[in-house]
Amino acid sequence: MSEEEIEVIEERVYVVPFYPKLKYVPRWRRTPRAIRMLREFVKRHMKAEGVIISEELNEFIWSKGSKKPPRKVRVKCSKDKEGFVEVRLAEAGTEIPL
Repeated sequence: MSEEEIEVIEERVYVVPFYPKLKYVPRWRRTPRAIRMLREFVKRHMKAEGVIISEELNEFIWSKGSKKPPRKVRVKCSKDKEGFVEVRLAEAGTEIPL
């Protein structure tokens, strides 16, 4: 799907914290668990039918390997009229202070 074809209904910027729960997961399972946590977080907060994680965001989360995902990540979520949400890294212009 190209950017022109998607009709965006709602856009939000979130900071998704991983580490309150990831410290209780075995080290080698942390990054896969972070991806699942991201999907659950977006489904809960955006009331989504499905979640599409961008390739850039996936590479950012996996950048340090399976044992050391980032503690938190700032994402931009765009919901279309069918209920699907595309999640990508937030650009520098949309950053909110932590």
